[in-house]
Amino acid sequence: MLVTDVLNAVSSWFVGQRALPIRIITVGKKRSPGVQLLVDEYMTKLKHYCSVEDVQVRSNPKNARRDVRAQVDDEDMAAMNLIRSDDWVVMLDEHGLTIGSEEMAELIGDAGDTGASRLSFCIGGPYGHGRQIRKRANISIRLSSLVLNHQIALLVLIEQLYR
Repeated sequence: MLVTDVLNAVSSWFVGQRALPIRIITVGKKRSPGVQLLVDEYMTKLKHYCSVEDVQVRSNPKNARRDVRAQVDDEDMAAMNLIRSDDWVVMLDEHGLTIGSEEMAELIGDAGDTGASRLSFCIGGPYGHGRQIRKRANISIRLSSLVLNHQIALLVLIEQLYR
């Protein structure tokens, strides 16, 4: 696909629709410098088309030593505190719907028609998402039939948002 094709596809998401601001919430440890470099590059590209925000929620492995459920609940609460009541929430989960690039573009376009004020993507930590995020999500998708760690999932997501 040529760069002009990509730019036309991104622009077409917003023709006749308002471009929703995007927030990407990622649970996990500090990113490696290489991953952060790629995230920064794609975020710069995406900001030409819409407002996009990258928010990291630190996982707490000390809780996991005592109780994995406690860690997931803490991460769940921290992520929920970043989501507004009028957000359209997309949960990335290994058991979610399998979608391709075209369906991702449709999902983004359709979210603009829901009356939502922002599109929030949630990437879970090492033990997945908690009950509140699962209940709050408007849709659950998976980016691959492979299980991806949160850093790789973030890169795949932002590349697809740019695509």
